[in-house]
Amino acid sequence: MRLTISKSTAKGIIEAPPSKSLAHRYIICAGLSEGESVVSNISLSEDIRATIDCIRALGREVTVEGDKVTVHAGKIAYGDRIVFPCRESGSTMRFFMGIAMALDTESVFEGSETLRNRPMSVYEDIAAKEGISFVKEASCIRLKGCLSAGEYAVKGNISSQFITGLLYGLSLIDGKSLIKIEPPIESRSYIELTLQALRAFGVKAAWFDDDSLEIEGGATYKACDVRVEGDFSNAAFLDAFNVLGGDVRVEGLNDDSSQGDKVYREIYKGYEAGVVNADISDCPDLGPVLFALAAASNGGSFTGTKRLKIKESDRGTVMCEELSKFGVDTYMEDNLIIIGGGKLKRPAVALDGHNDHRIVMSLVLLLTLTGGEIEGAEAVRKSYPDFFEDIKKLGIEVI
Repeated sequence: MRLTISKSTAKGIIEAPPSKSLAHRYIICAGLSEGESVVSNISLSEDIRATIDCIRALGREVTVEGDKVTVHAGKIAYGDRIVFPCRESGSTMRFFMGIAMALDTESVFEGSETLRNRPMSVYEDIAAKEGISFVKEASCIRLKGCLSAGEYAVKGNISSQFITGLLYGLSLIDGKSLIKIEPPIESRSYIELTLQALRAFGVKAAWFDDDSLEIEGGATYKACDVRVEGDFSNAAFLDAFNVLGGDVRVEGLNDDSSQGDKVYREIYKGYEAGVVNADISDCPDLGPVLFALAAASNGGSFTGTKRLKIKESDRGTVMCEELSKFGVDTYMEDNLIIIGGGKLKRPAVALDGHNDHRIVMSLVLLLTLTGGEIEGAEAVRKSYPDFFEDIKKLGIEVI
C-alpha cells in the first residue's frame, strides 16, 4: 500500500493505544488458566491475533468482542501434535516455544520466513541439554520433549522473549526452578512486565537476586479479569510530533508503568537541548523513532544498537538507507549508529517501509515535515492498526 503524506502539523488530544507487550502476556496467562478470563482494552493487531490463534491451538475457546478478549472456562486440551500459527510475531513464537517445552508433545511452529530465520539459539541450546528435539525445517520449526525443573543459565544480552518463554514453561512443570542470567541484563523492563502478568494470575515468580529469577513450578493459573494499560512503545510515535513542532497530548499512559519504553520521555527532552546521546540496549524498539527525530533535529549518537539487526527488518541498516533519501548523513558500526542533523529535503522517490511497522511510523513522522510517499504502509497492522486513522485525527494529511 502506497500512501502520500502532505506537509502538516499534528495538534490535538489522542488516547495511547493499548500495550501490545502486556496484551500478549495477559492473554497467554488467561489461556493457561482453567476458568474464564476477560482481557480488556485490546488492539487487535496482527501480533495479538497470532497469540490468540496459538491459545486456540492449545484447545481453549477464545472470543473477541470489541476491545475485549474472553478466554472461556476449560482446560488445555491437545493431542499428539500442536500447530502454532505465529504469523510474523517474534514474541508469540518465543513465548509459546517455552510453553511447548513443558507439554511433552510434538509442537509445530509456523510463521513467515523472516520470523523463522530469527535467532533461536537459546532454545536450541536448552533443547540439546534437555534431550528435546528441536528441528528447523524449510517451512516450520518442530520440537518435542519436556523440560525438567532445575537451574537454567542464559545470557543477559539476548532477547528477553526467551526468558519470558522459560518463565511460562517452567511455571507448568512440578518443582522449583532458577533462571540465572549472565549480566548485563538487557530489556530487564520486559521481564518485569512478564512478572507483573504472572502475579496477576496467581503464579509465583520473582527475582531471587539481581541476576536470577525463581519460579514455583506446578502453578495453577487463576482466572481473572484484567485491563491492558496504554502502550509507551507506540505512544512514542504520537508524542514525537511534539518534538517536530506539533501540539499533541497523549492520554491513557500509566506513569508508574514497568514498560521500559517510557524512557522515551526523558530522551525526547534532549532533542531540545542539542545532539542526543542515548544507549538503547534496554529499549531497542525506540531505535527507529529516535533516529528519525535526530535527523529532524540536531543529530544523535546511539549505542546498544546491535539487536536492531534481528527485528522485523535490519532496522539500523534500513533506517540509514531511508534517511539518506532525506539527505541525511549516517554512520553505523556493530553497536553504534550516528545520525546527522540538519535541514531535511523532500525525498525524490517513495520511501520503503521494509515490511516493518516501526520503520513505517518513523518515516511517516519525517514526511509530515517534507511531504512525500511511502510504500508498504500496511505494515503498521502488525502492532498499531489504527495508526493512520489516529494521526488523521491530529490533522496529518494522509492520502
